Amino acid sequence: MTDTHARLRGSMTALATPFRDGEFDESAFRKFVNWQIEQGTHALVPTGTTGESPTLSHTEHDRVVEVCVAEAAGRVPVIAGAGSNSTREAVARARHAESVGADAVLTVTPYYNKPTQEGMYAHFKAVNDAVGIPIIIYNIPGRSVVDMSVETMKRLFELKNIAGVKDATAKIDRVSLQRQALGEDFIQLSGEDATALGFNAHGGRGCISVVSNVAPRLCADLQEATLAGDYAKALTIQDRLMPLHVQMFYESNPVPAKYALSRLGLMSEEVRLPLVPATEGCRRAVDAALAHAGLI
Repeated sequence: MTDTHARLRGSMTALATPFRDGEFDESAFRKFVNWQIEQGTHALVPTGTTGESPTLSHTEHDRVVEVCVAEAAGRVPVIAGAGSNSTREAVARARHAESVGADAVLTVTPYYNKPTQEGMYAHFKAVNDAVGIPIIIYNIPGRSVVDMSVETMKRLFELKNIAGVKDATAKIDRVSLQRQALGEDFIQLSGEDATALGFNAHGGRGCISVVSNVAPRLCADLQEATLAGDYAKALTIQDRLMPLHVQMFYESNPVPAKYALSRLGLMSEEVRLPLVPATEGCRRAVDAALAHAGLI
């Protein structure tokens, strides 16, 4: 296992992308990245779903990754979101991420096209063949409609750069099934905040988190407790975080998270269409969750 592989563990924030008057707010993003690191976040994941990657232009997407890498300055790994339902585009985004110093890339299973297992294998092999940094498979059937099988994952893990999975199936048994088929060296990261504690008990080693946008210290503490085997401590933290785990998805991600970040004074709540700002009901639910966690 390489040093980079060993560092891909713990609480990894799927970073929101701040906007101001319709444009990428680079100053707010730089401050946000530094705050995340200061709060104990173990790795940063820009330009994912939470970063509103579907509505970023290619130029914006690349700039967000560049700024994240520059601000992180090697203090924590940067896993750049580099997925697309177009294999050519996924390859281009992954190559760019590698060229500016990202430590790894997160590549989603192709959405909307509904590829077969063989199509998914070919897609990820193309990305694997194009770069020389670790690739994390992002398996999220709820958004992409396709679900990568354990068998396909096992085939991909035989390739040089396929390192692990961000599993957002919310099926805890998948962690054990994947561990049995692929072994301990296959990096399994939760993509579902509410079940991240149980995920690690099955052999996971981290979470690519939405909630850690607003509660980075608590999420880092929870991950560190589970990885040290202290599940009693982790459960206490989970009890503080659980309302946030629920309310961060009261409306489409990252709408609640951006509202919460605005309440903490970290960025504007501005989102891009077709997303719209949080409703009053969402605001009340998020405020209550923030208060329960002791953040406001």
